[in-house]
Amino acid sequence: MEDAAQTSEITTRRSKRARVPAKTKFGDNQSHDRTSDPSDQSHGEAEREGSFDEFVEPRARAKRNRMEESSAAAKKPDQSLIEVIKGNGKLIPQVVKLWVEQYEKDPKPAMVELLMMLFEACGAKYHLREELLDETDVDDVVVALVNLARKGEVEDYQSSKKKEFKNFKVNLGSFWDNLVIECQNGPLFDQVLFDKCMDYIIALSCTPPRVYRQVASLMGLQLVTSFITVAKMLGAQRETTQRQLNAEKKKRTEGPRVESLNKRLSTTHEMITVIEEMMRKIFTGLFVHRYRDIDPDIRISCIQSLGIWIMSYPSLFLQDLYLKYLGWTLNDKSAGVRKASILALQNLYDVDDNVPSLGLFTERFSNRMIELADDIDVSVAVCAIGLVKQLLRHQLLADDDLGPLYDLLIDDSTEIRHAIGALVYDHLIAQKFNSSQSHAKGDDGDSSEVHLGRMLQILREFSADPILSIYVIDDVWDYMNAMKDWKCVISMLLDENPLIELTDEDATNLIRLLCASVKKSVGERIVPATDNRKQYYNKAQKELFENNRRDITVAMMRNYSQLLRKFMADKAKVSSLVDIIVHMNLELYSLKRQEQNFKTLLQLMKEAFFKHGEKDALRSCVKAINFCSSECQGELKDFAQNKLKELEDELIAKLKTAIKEVVDGDDEYSLLVNLKRLYELQLSRSVPIESLFEDMAMILRSFKSMDDEVVSFLLHNMSLHVAWCLHSIINSDIVSEESLSSLLSKRNTLFEQLEHFLDAHTEVQEEGRRGNQSACRVCTILAQTWCLFKKSKFSSTKLESLGYCPDSSVLQKFWKLCEQQLNISDETEEDDANHEYVEETNRDAVMIAAAMLVATDVIPKEYLGPEIISHFVMHGTSVAEIVKNLIAVLKKKDDDVHNIFLEAMRRAYHRHLLELSRSDDASLASKSVKDCKDLATRLSATFMGAARNKHRVDILRIIKDGVDYAFVDAPKHLSFLEVSVLHFLSRLPTPDILEILKDVQKRTENVNTDEDPSGWRPYYTFIDSLREKCSKNDGFQVADIVSVAEEGATVRRRGRPRKRRNIQGKKLFDDHSSSEEDSISASDEDARDDEERQVEEEEEEAPLIHSIRSSAKLRSLRVSREENKGQTNPGDSGRATDTIAASGTSGGLQLILFSVIIWTRSCSS
Repeated sequence: MEDAAQTSEITTRRSKRARVPAKTKFGDNQSHDRTSDPSDQSHGEAEREGSFDEFVEPRARAKRNRMEESSAAAKKPDQSLIEVIKGNGKLIPQVVKLWVEQYEKDPKPAMVELLMMLFEACGAKYHLREELLDETDVDDVVVALVNLARKGEVEDYQSSKKKEFKNFKVNLGSFWDNLVIECQNGPLFDQVLFDKCMDYIIALSCTPPRVYRQVASLMGLQLVTSFITVAKMLGAQRETTQRQLNAEKKKRTEGPRVESLNKRLSTTHEMITVIEEMMRKIFTGLFVHRYRDIDPDIRISCIQSLGIWIMSYPSLFLQDLYLKYLGWTLNDKSAGVRKASILALQNLYDVDDNVPSLGLFTERFSNRMIELADDIDVSVAVCAIGLVKQLLRHQLLADDDLGPLYDLLIDDSTEIRHAIGALVYDHLIAQKFNSSQSHAKGDDGDSSEVHLGRMLQILREFSADPILSIYVIDDVWDYMNAMKDWKCVISMLLDENPLIELTDEDATNLIRLLCASVKKSVGERIVPATDNRKQYYNKAQKELFENNRRDITVAMMRNYSQLLRKFMADKAKVSSLVDIIVHMNLELYSLKRQEQNFKTLLQLMKEAFFKHGEKDALRSCVKAINFCSSECQGELKDFAQNKLKELEDELIAKLKTAIKEVVDGDDEYSLLVNLKRLYELQLSRSVPIESLFEDMAMILRSFKSMDDEVVSFLLHNMSLHVAWCLHSIINSDIVSEESLSSLLSKRNTLFEQLEHFLDAHTEVQEEGRRGNQSACRVCTILAQTWCLFKKSKFSSTKLESLGYCPDSSVLQKFWKLCEQQLNISDETEEDDANHEYVEETNRDAVMIAAAMLVATDVIPKEYLGPEIISHFVMHGTSVAEIVKNLIAVLKKKDDDVHNIFLEAMRRAYHRHLLELSRSDDASLASKSVKDCKDLATRLSATFMGAARNKHRVDILRIIKDGVDYAFVDAPKHLSFLEVSVLHFLSRLPTPDILEILKDVQKRTENVNTDEDPSGWRPYYTFIDSLREKCSKNDGFQVADIVSVAEEGATVRRRGRPRKRRNIQGKKLFDDHSSSEEDSISASDEDARDDEERQVEEEEEEAPLIHSIRSSAKLRSLRVSREENKGQTNPGDSGRATDTIAASGTSGGLQLILFSVIIWTRSCSS
């Protein structure tokens, strides 16, 4: 066997071409020594075949001749090395062989050609004289090359976008790799060729021109990689020789054979030593300085190469002397460098044999690896989580170290959440990293029951907040097959397995898990996406979803009614349980002859509807029954529709009874609960409550002291009924006078009641949560109803009598009430956080309602438009987002935005003056001034970029009209110049600013400003600012950057708070500074600043409907972001709740959208 292995190795070695004798440090003529050794000639043929590196000279020479012919044919006579590298990379191996032959015949010309190629690869054309090659100093040449770069006589090939250079980097690396391989039997060890090349490469890598450093680093790093290839080949040869020597020594015969093997072993070892010294030379001369280069691409290539070196040649590089650079760059300011370091470490930890050598490194840098799981860059964070998984696999981390990672289960990024989900599944659920536990439990450790039990143990930590539970389920779902084991989940819920006992908390979590898993299996999102884009699936995915839907239906069909009957009374469970039916294939009930189970299920849902009065349970029941009545076929469809009709009739009867009870003086609870049920039902379908409409109006007129929530739902149900009546008329081919007059009567009755409560709330300052909620509902219902009956939509039609426009007095009362709700304290709104319909009764809903009136031209914009915009910056990010969308709509219509903007600033300024007159509190005055300035800043920021040129006339009008206003009754209003007008100056070119300066100065020609110095101070501040703008030709450019930065600071971000990096600038390198860094040119410093500067611009053209559809998303997130991450973070819970709440449109917002649809359809009719 050993002889066979030796024969194979000899065959491989013979495939190498023979080398012309070259003088090296290992002998004057290595080839001659190997082929003419007398001791080898004394052996037979078999022993000669066992000889190391023996060549058959004539056969190899013939191969050389054929190669020369093909290479000569491939390479043009006048084609230089750099032209080959720029061109076809397939020619590089032949060209390298030709060059090596030339070098072996005449070294100096070939050396000059190679060095000139090296310079040209860096982009510089520099000629070396052959006769002066030995006397030429490397430093002198490098200085000359740097001077060429300063003169601009350098071309950047490796970064060029030209098509002919697209393979330049690959070809350059291939050239040096081929050169090293070709020279491994001779010139590689002559201490001339590669020593000279390395000197130039190292010197060029430390020069200021970035292109020199980039190309030199590329070549130097490739040389080390190629040296490793040769070293590994020599290492294999050394091992073979050592085995042969050991075999000869076992024979206990001393002779020429043993002497030859000893000599060969010594020579091979010396060659490996020389190559390793060459690697160290490049590492210390190039890598140690360039791994912290100012160019992140150079740093990335250094770290990537180091990772390859450690993996390929661990005998040299797998030690802390080299590993520390991977640890240090985990703190690099560039995400690409951090990611490269993490990927390199992942490859290292992936090899079990490397782990013992990584012990000290892991101890030193494991904390940083865990921190990177929360990196600001998503791709870095995901890679870091994968690295932590590998550390867990090797049991290098304690469970206590993982606490911060579990907070990422509710991160804003889907990629990070799912990466953490994979870690949680592997470590806590499947327990793949704990070999003792998994082996101890045997096969049962992988059963669905065991995995679900461990998942429930995790979900117990989040039981207080269902939203967090949904996040955790979503994160783990892709990896946990037990969640799709429907029969197992149902069996656990029905207590069919006596070995598993579920607590009430576990049952709630398991039902949530079942519902969420069902939704995921049919392609629905359970956590809203950050981009809000619609999902699209291919044919195979849709088929998979349909198969899952069928499997779910088959599993649930017989047991669904048992589950619903068991958990019907539990409001925490019934909603999720009922939701499942809308994701089932109802046709299977008929195909599987399970009609009776379906009928039982519908009856139980109807009972659940009347058993509960909470929004989630009612909404789920209504959605499920509507789904059954529309999706079933044949007899089951008739049954579902009849059941729905029975539900409506029973609800109407209960409402009549409840109203009678209230009239008789009984409690209002029954009326409130049934009004909620009617409200949820009317959100999805028309309910015939004509007989109840007058009773509701009578209750509102007669009982003024009713609970605000009862009043709110009475008004809501009346408005919904009016909306459905209007919908019926618009979609009817023939409209009767009776139906028209009935609708008008109902509309007038509704307006009468709304205006009554509008007066009541504006006259009396309501306090407490109940008053605020009721006022919010009055505002939103009024706006919705005005939109429904927009006058211009019905003009010149048969339904013109339906048109309605509120008078100015009602409109002013409406805005006064809206303003009251906008100004409620944050504490009051926090008290409403757990309210059932909080998304319909917060300041966002009020602002959306008011903005919709202006955006859709329901009312004249001259009054309400400026009022809304004047509150742009006063009420948090969510309200600002709504106002921003309204501004985008107004600008898109080419309305008189300059008048609206100016009037908005005047009204904000007027509030400031009122604040000054009311109170002497300096903090309040300072806040009102800041609001005025912030408003002007945000409004001026809407004229950015191309918009600044497009709206130049509007900007001029704002400034000129603002100056006119400021000088009315001067100096009383002059501060308006400073707080408002001043911020628009940066949007104008210098000539316009000069014109304004002259105009302002003329206004004070005959005015004695010394009489009131403090009153005229804003005037002089304004004049100084104008002069400063004129003196700076590029002033408006700087102001653009500032305003964009200010605007970017207010952009709302969903999910967890924006991550902050825990490093500062180049702090990482303070302890490892080098003199070369100081020589980096100032241009490179500027380039780095350009790379790191990121300016966020807000979109101007976002339509208002986006705000209407996402009211819940726009709520201000006021919870603290600094709470202890080791515990369940209430702040994260709140943010997750806000996000998840946005996945479904709330009832009030549905009504708004429904209103928009109604008046849109009225146009076409």
